[in-house]
Amino acid sequence: MKKTFVLAPDSFKESMTAKKACDAMERGIRNVFPEAEVIQVPMADGGEGTVDALVDSSKGARIEVTVSGPLPPEKVLTYYGLLGDKKTAVIEMAKANGIEQLAKEKRNPLLTSTYGTGEMIKAALDQGVEKIIIGIGGSATNDGGAGMAQALGARFLDEDNHELPLGGAALKALAKIDTTKLDPRLKDTEIIIASDVINPLIGPKGASVVFGPQKGATPLMVEELDQALAHYATVIERDLEIKIKEQPGAGAAGGLGAGLLVFTGAKMHSGIDLVIELTDLEEKIAHADYVFTGEGGMDFQTKFGKTPYGVAKIAKKYNKPVFACAGFIGEQVDVLYKEGITAIFGILAKAGPLEEALALGEINLERTVENIVRVLGVRRRLF
Repeated sequence: MKKTFVLAPDSFKESMTAKKACDAMERGIRNVFPEAEVIQVPMADGGEGTVDALVDSSKGARIEVTVSGPLPPEKVLTYYGLLGDKKTAVIEMAKANGIEQLAKEKRNPLLTSTYGTGEMIKAALDQGVEKIIIGIGGSATNDGGAGMAQALGARFLDEDNHELPLGGAALKALAKIDTTKLDPRLKDTEIIIASDVINPLIGPKGASVVFGPQKGATPLMVEELDQALAHYATVIERDLEIKIKEQPGAGAAGGLGAGLLVFTGAKMHSGIDLVIELTDLEEKIAHADYVFTGEGGMDFQTKFGKTPYGVAKIAKKYNKPVFACAGFIGEQVDVLYKEGITAIFGILAKAGPLEEALALGEINLERTVENIVRVLGVRRRLF
């Protein structure tokens, strides 16, 4: 009897997109079972690949746009997604203001800005959409979403009524927030933040302390940025009557979570749960015989909202076996077996340079999946 395989991997960072991972997995399956029914569901968890996963699954379109990069006035040519319903846009902030947009020596969260993300939101509003989904992983910024808000018409003023320059450090001079010219279309647009980060805006678990060093911040810069965001939150509470300091998720993307909550009225959602819903993954898994997932690296942190965990959670509900593939397998990965993952496989053929492993990702994934499926075939014949 023909078996049904559902393929729901995330991207393997710097090696292959989720769609290419699906293609490699399918080749591995068809090397053994050419007649198998294979259903591809490229996944993402709100970070890299979210736009592509949702555009591909909904038969939507990619809309090119030129916006400000992480260090304005530098520009980047990028794109956002328009889903198949023509009413929903999907944006990845990292495609405009992500850390991979900057060479290591240029990374400076005192200066980087989310202005380009605001420009992408404006472009989606110009498209006439009713809903915008914003994935906010992978940022290079620590400006509390102020740049994003400035691009949409908000004004951040110092004591002399001059507009503040862009960047996180400038917020320490904030004296007044003026939202009278904020784009009025935001009030009529549903905006959803796709993120699994629950960090508050400030403090020891906040945006600057936890994520600042990854973006190039020294200990002194971390302290300066945390103080600037604390002042920013105080002015927001005074001028806009919104308490944001301790809001879970406000610290995501250097505080872009806070900016979106405050200035666009956005709602926070789990990234992986959102993608699962929009791709109808549950219905597909319910009718599957086997489920394959994976991403570049898996360890105990995978349990905290990463794609393989989200996929396994659905498969467990229907008692479906789940095979996960990863470029590397880290510490305490055994905790995932209790969450619905049947087995985890590293895909590397041999020890070697990272560049080689990344370049051979599709070949290694195809071979690994083929070997898993060969074992499944033997089991079918024996039992």
